[in-house]
This record gives sequence, C-alpha cells and structure tokens, in this order.
Amino acid sequence: MAIPPEVFLLPARSDATLQQQIQQVVAEAIVSGRCAPGEKMPSTRRLAEHLGVSRITVTLSYTELVANEYLVSRDRSGYYVADTAPTRPIFADPARRDQGGVDWQRKLPRPTPLREDILRPPNWNDYKYPFIYGQSDPDLFDHGNWRNCAMRAVGRRDFDTLAQDHYQNDDPMLVEFILRQILPRRGISANPDEILITLGAQNALWMIAQVLLTEGQRAILENPCYPGLRKILDHMRCIETPVDVDAGGLPPDMIPPDTDVVFTTPSHHAPTNVTMPLPRRLEMLERALQDDFLIVEDDYEFEMSFLNPPSPALKSLDHAGSVIYLGSFSKSIFPGLRLGYVVGAPPLIQEMRRLRDVVMRHPPSHIQRTTAYFLSLGHYDSQLSRMARVYGKRRAIMEECINEFGLTPAGKAMHGGSSLWMKAPPGVDTTQLALELRKSSVLIEPGNAFFARRNPDKSHYRIAYSSINANLIRDGMGLLAEAIRDAERKA
Repeated sequence: MAIPPEVFLLPARSDATLQQQIQQVVAEAIVSGRCAPGEKMPSTRRLAEHLGVSRITVTLSYTELVANEYLVSRDRSGYYVADTAPTRPIFADPARRDQGGVDWQRKLPRPTPLREDILRPPNWNDYKYPFIYGQSDPDLFDHGNWRNCAMRAVGRRDFDTLAQDHYQNDDPMLVEFILRQILPRRGISANPDEILITLGAQNALWMIAQVLLTEGQRAILENPCYPGLRKILDHMRCIETPVDVDAGGLPPDMIPPDTDVVFTTPSHHAPTNVTMPLPRRLEMLERALQDDFLIVEDDYEFEMSFLNPPSPALKSLDHAGSVIYLGSFSKSIFPGLRLGYVVGAPPLIQEMRRLRDVVMRHPPSHIQRTTAYFLSLGHYDSQLSRMARVYGKRRAIMEECINEFGLTPAGKAMHGGSSLWMKAPPGVDTTQLALELRKSSVLIEPGNAFFARRNPDKSHYRIAYSSINANLIRDGMGLLAEAIRDAERKA
C-alpha cells in the first residue's frame, strides 16, 4: 500500500522552485521517520493532483531524490523509500530526576548589559512602506553575474582555493583587488600585510576592540552612533565616553587626553550623515599624535556618493599610522554577504589575524573568491552606478516630500548615502510613532537606540530609501506626516 499523498504538504511561503519544495518535503518526511524504508511512494499522478502541480514536476523531483539515494525506482512498480535513505538517530530518553537545575545567574557572572536595539521587525519586507536602513532592493542586485561568479569560483581552476584550509591567510585575488582598486578611491595606499578580510564591519570592530582595549581603558564613541559599537564595548568593560557630534561630526577638542581609542565615522557620520571638514580631520590627527591615541575610521557607504564626490578618507591623511580603516561590502553588494576589511599597521593586522585564526580561521573561501570575481570583472562598479542612479532619484522624491509635508531634517548629507536623519516636533515620541505607523504598513527607525544612556533621545528618527520602491515613497511619506500631526495634537 502506498504512502498517502496527504502526508506531503508544500510550505505556505518559499523562495524555492516547486521541484525543490517537493524534494524538501519528501526528504524531510523520510529523515524524520514518517516514511519508512521500503514504503511505496504515492504515484506521480496522485501526488501531483494533491499538491496542485504538474506531473512532470513531481517526476523530476522523484528522479532527483533517486539520484540522492532517498528513493529507488522499480520497473513497472513505482518509487519506494530507499533502504539507504538517511535517518535521524533516535536516542533513548533517560529517566529524568529533579536535581534543581543549573544556576545560570551564577554561571554567567558577567551578563551582557541590555541595549536598546533599532526598532525593526524581522518581517520588514511584508510592510508596504519600509523606510528602513541596511536592507537592499533585490531589483537592483546583479543576480545573474553574481551567480556566474559563484559558479566560476567552484570550478576546477579555483577548487584548490575553495577547498583548502588557508589558516590565517585571505584570498590573494580579493586582497589584490582591494589594494589596487578600492583603497585608491579613498586616497589610501597599502601593502598586503596591512589588510585583513573580516566578516563585515561588526566583526572588524569586535576584533579591534579585543586587541586594543582592556578593562579600564578609555574608548571615545560618537553620540549618537552606531548601536552595535556600544554592544561590543559593553563586553570589553572599558570606559565608554560618548562625545556629542555637531554639524562637523566629532569635535577633537572634546576628546579627553587620557583616551586610548577613538571610534569615528568622519566621511559619513552614522546616523546623522554629516561630514567632518578637512581642518577638523587634521586637528584630529594632531591630537592623536599629541595624546597617543588610535583612531578607528569606519568608512561606511562611501560608495554611495552620488550628490558630490566623497571626501578623502581620514586614513589617506595619516602619515603616522594612527588610523585604522574599516570598509565593508554589506551596503554596496548585499547585507547578507557579511564581508569587509581592515587596513592598519602590520603589527596590528598580524595580531588581529592571530585572533581571527583562533575564532574562525578565515572567512569562507568560496565567498571571498566569488566576491573577488564580482569586483574584478566590473560587475561591482556597474552595480554601484545603478544604485547611485536609483538612490539619487529616490532621495530627490523624499526631499520633495519633506518640503511638501513640512517634515524636519536633522542632518545634512553632503555626498549621498541611503538614509535621512530626521527630527520630530516637540513632544512626539518617535518610538511610539514608529509602532503606530506599523498599523499603516509604514516602517521608520526611532533614534533612541543611537544615543548614549546618559542623554536618551526620543525626538529623532531615521528614514532610508535603499529598500523601498520610488513609486511608493510619496504615499508612505504622506502617512508618516499624517501620523506625526496626530501625535503632535495628542502631545
């Protein structure tokens, strides 16, 4: 007797093809033990009728499952669950005894301090008007060429690079392209022993903090700033000193003389988007030499400079080696790539390489080589050009809406980027505003998470245009303005 077709149900939502979905549900049923070895599968006709798909789709799925040894085909009889099909081990459940359990409060004597996260639902793409930062628009990504680069990276020519454990080393092709093509755009010249590939900027910041900061040392961070940096520094038990930014970014004269490390985003401040002027950059470098502190420059989104050419990186002005430079491909290729790099003095890079080796050896070779091909074959520059055109159009629409609806910008971006920093009217709590807007399928990011605890702020918010269609911006901004007016009347 055959297995009833009702055993198999396709997922309600899936990005996989129908053929892949059928393979997945059948394989899961076999591995979980719901279908036992030797049992007969439903005929392709019956399963196709049950699932509402074509018979050829089921036949192709069965054929692939036979190739993967989940099923066997018997002439004139049909398909059966293979005796060699993988199954999950079943462990006996030992008699449980009440032993009081583990006292995790005692086992974890140094719990991570709770920090407010940026208010952003995980199902953000289900909302019609997602004005949120850090997510990409799939319509702007070069899927075809990325797939071709990934296939090329797994080819026989590159197999040794893909398959080997490179210990502390990075993909030389990726390093070479960053050195020859990416860094010169920022005015930076470096050698291979001055660069380390990381799993994005967050991973880079964590390694830098681990190497440079110990308990009792002072770290300067901008206020407001990227919330992920504060979470990293919380783990270090160092002295976190927030310094308020102004229209020129971080003021060097506000940095205490006993500082050890300064974290800054001079070319495109996070989240206000202001740019540090050249005289202030030079003053910052002079202070670093005078007071013997290091500067960590996070140069995020420099590729998105569609309003004006980007200003030179702080690292390009540094002749003493005081600046540690961070770059990332998360915003320019796609966020899930999680690939970035650090440029610094050889002794620092060597120490970070040793730390990375202990934790994860190196970022996956296949991802590094795929990215290297994507960069070197010109696809990266084409994508940046396409993103700049689209972002420029979306930003123009948002700025028109800001003027039309009487909204208030709080930061001025000289070069571009993918977001706007805004200020709500007095008395409007932007956290409550963001939650209320969800009812209208509008997402914004309240600004409270960006500020230090000593001066929490509920009046700012961020709206981004990287993941919203241009045709939806005006309606979404209209709903935002209406919600602000309602909140203002109630305040």
